[in-house]
Formats: sequence, C-alpha cells, structure tokens
Amino acid sequence: MVPVHALKGVSLRVEPGEFTVVVGPSGSGKTTLLNLIGGLDKPTSGTVQLDGIDLATLGRGDLVDFRLHHIGFVFQAYNLIPVLTAEENVEFVMLLQRKPREVRRKTVRDLLKAVGLEEKMTNRVSELSGGQQQRVAVARALASGPSYVLADEPTANLDSEAAGTLLGIMETLNRERKTTFVFSTHDPRVVERARRVIRLVDGRVSEDTTRALT
Repeated sequence: MVPVHALKGVSLRVEPGEFTVVVGPSGSGKTTLLNLIGGLDKPTSGTVQLDGIDLATLGRGDLVDFRLHHIGFVFQAYNLIPVLTAEENVEFVMLLQRKPREVRRKTVRDLLKAVGLEEKMTNRVSELSGGQQQRVAVARALASGPSYVLADEPTANLDSEAAGTLLGIMETLNRERKTTFVFSTHDPRVVERARRVIRLVDGRVSEDTTRALT
C-alpha cells in the first residue's frame, strides 16, 4: 500500500480575530487542515499549536476538554440533534461545561437572537429550514465561548439569501466578539467576504493572501 499524504509541508499562523477561508479543489486537503486545527485528526509529522499548546501532546480526555472550551465547530451536515429544540441544541455544549442554568439560559437567548432565531427557540430543529438549522449550528458553535470557530463548507446547502444572512451574522460576531473564524469552502460568496484567503493545491499552500480592511 502506498501512503497518501493529505497535506505536505503546510506551515501557517492564524492570528486572533482573523476571518480566514481555505480554498482549493476537492481532495486538496481543506477538511483535513480544519480537522488538524481542531484536534479531530493528529499529524503524522509536525505540530499543531493552539494558544501555545501542542495538541498532539494532549491525552484523549484532555484533548476533548480543550476542544470543549476553546473550539467551536460548524459542520456541513449541521450535526444537530433533531429531537431537541433549537435552544436545547445550543444549550447542550454548556451542559457539558457544567455552566449554571441561569448562564446557559441567557447565553442561549442572546445567541439565538444574534442569529435571528429568537422566535424559533422552542421549535425542534427538524421543523426548521436548512438555513435556520445552519444558524442554530453557528449559535451552538459559539455557545461554549470558543477562541476559534472552524466551519467546513458552512454554506454548501444554502441558497444565496440564506448564505448571505449566515455570513453577515458570522462577520458581525467576528467583529464584535473577536472570535477567530476559519472556513473551508468552494463557495465564492464566502471567499469574497474573507480578509485572508489560503489556497491549497495537492496538499500544499499555493497562495496566502491578506486583504486590507475597508
């Protein structure tokens, strides 16, 4: 069997508060890069450091705990719990963090209001549209108070209006909360809003461009 390297010699530094997209053709290594940053995969060589911590040195329990408190994930498939309401899905991560009930309730209200779903709090997510479910997923990703939000193809299943709404929400949260966002995407609508664009080709960085803020 011939080993296949998803990424080769990638060296990146993401600064706090960045709004960054990773682009490239299918198979270029975008999802693998996000999984490495998020500690879902381990590198076969090299290191991945978040907040000065080498993720490869953490045991399984410590890694789960680190992700719980520092990283929010937005998956293309949403990964919501369909039998729970929007507020219960957002609250779930805070239950794992053992935050007090009053803190959980206020955070859920504030986040669902921020993503425009205050009136849908008590709806099961199975009753919501695709765009609404994706907004619940964003709120859930932010509920833990993460330093980083990693979003894998967050607009892939959304029409133009829903995608624009979602991206506007994430831009606002990035600006106001200083949360670092890193996306993988094929979507030009996401790319045009990013301040930094990292292009992967065959597992290597072929371009890394930062745009001036306007």
